Amino acid sequence: MNALADNGFTRSLRSLGERLPRPKAVLCVSAHWMTEGFALSSDAYPDTIHDFTGFPPELHAVRYEPPGDPALAAEARDLLAPAPVVLSEEWGLDHGAWSVLRHVYPAADVPVVELSIDPARPAREHYALGRALRPLRERGVLIVGSGNIVHNLGRMQWRGEPAPEPWATEFDSFVAARVEAHDDAALLDEPDTMPGGVLSVPTPDHWLPFVVSLGAADAGAVTFPYTSIDHAAISMRCVRWD
Repeated sequence: MNALADNGFTRSLRSLGERLPRPKAVLCVSAHWMTEGFALSSDAYPDTIHDFTGFPPELHAVRYEPPGDPALAAEARDLLAPAPVVLSEEWGLDHGAWSVLRHVYPAADVPVVELSIDPARPAREHYALGRALRPLRERGVLIVGSGNIVHNLGRMQWRGEPAPEPWATEFDSFVAARVEAHDDAALLDEPDTMPGGVLSVPTPDHWLPFVVSLGAADAGAVTFPYTSIDHAAISMRCVRWD
């Protein structure tokens, strides 16, 4: 529902869009595109994918249709070689991408390419993808990882404003501290070996986009444009690497 909301999180995204240098394109790693091996969206006119059920009609009516960038998709595939990466014209923009980007670039005038994740492959392999994609940043491409550092749907509390679960705070704080220290190695083992990680990352889908982004980052400044743990078990922390 953040796609439609006006709250602290979405306002922080709009502020980022106003303050960031305008990119040539966006390469978005989404928690909601999972494949065997890896894939890049290469459709010049990607559709808006409504990959969810049980939400209000207003959310299903959202259309976010920036252009794609087939040339960028091909360039990214070449950078990722010899990793098994295919170009797909069958995938548009899922809500992992458009629910965020519609706040950052509401005019939908910045081309977007999606990169999938493969939950069967380890974090270190996803980190290597990010490292291979670093040159795109120097060419004006904004790399976005869209997921959640803490994402446990089964432990969410919908009513009221519940306090964060202790394990969620522990893991979120651990990750933030390691990011600030540029200690990437501490974040590449399985999350269940990290403080609070067992419950914070019950499945890898929302964790792996962060790992790709971590690999694409460098030793520059790290800031957190927004921090919050919502519904007791979902971290909305945003990380910006300059």
